[in-house]
Amino acid sequence: MEIKAKKSLGQNFLKDEQILSKIANSIPTTKEDLIIEIGPGTGALTKHLIKKDSYLIAYEIDTRLKPFLTPLLNNKTTIIYQDFLKANLEEDLKPFSYDNIYIIANIPYYITTPIIKRIITIPKLKSLTLLVQKEVAERLCASPNSKAYGSLTVYLNYYFSLNYLFTVKNTCFAPTPKVDSAVINLTKKPKNTKLIDEITFFNLISAAFSMKRKTLKNNLKNYNWLPIKKVLDKHHLPETIRAEEIPLDLFIELANSIFNYN
Repeated sequence: MEIKAKKSLGQNFLKDEQILSKIANSIPTTKEDLIIEIGPGTGALTKHLIKKDSYLIAYEIDTRLKPFLTPLLNNKTTIIYQDFLKANLEEDLKPFSYDNIYIIANIPYYITTPIIKRIITIPKLKSLTLLVQKEVAERLCASPNSKAYGSLTVYLNYYFSLNYLFTVKNTCFAPTPKVDSAVINLTKKPKNTKLIDEITFFNLISAAFSMKRKTLKNNLKNYNWLPIKKVLDKHHLPETIRAEEIPLDLFIELANSIFNYN
């Protein structure tokens, strides 16, 4: 049985068994853990995840895929036909008793950020494994002083340790996309105790990267520059510095300085 991928859902089905096995084996789960798979498609990866004998909940928005997924159901595997972003996770997780949650998703770029924001607050979340376009993976895992480094990179680094695992060639998918993909892992960090106020921090990041070609000072015209300058001077950094040159810890220090000054 074959099914035509829907462009509107960004569907590209991964078909390479070796890559599927590699992705499943990158998640260090035990029998007492729970895996959430977002976008199982025809169940190619789901079959490998079931072998891990963890609890498994798969969210699939496309009901045409029921004939592929229904045979995979067992006493530890649940398929929910719903948009993950609209799911009542608290209710869906109630029947399960588990140690940690591992999330895995093969998703189009346009919903990557909403899904990440949706899962950050999930209790017992251990890690998130994403299969995304290679360019997106490089952007999410970028380091300061690189063109790919942006506000989303800083945002993610606040919550997660990011690791680029491996590249997946476009020929591993059906239909074949124009670009290669990559698998990245985001491991949840303990809550950052250095940051005083998250709202100040997130607003600062958003403003700092609002115009990437401009300096930090130009992008932060609506901020009192004095506390910012004090932090830059402390680290012997020029006022002409750009946001893409600033690492996470320094953004935290800048946010704390702004918060304390107000």
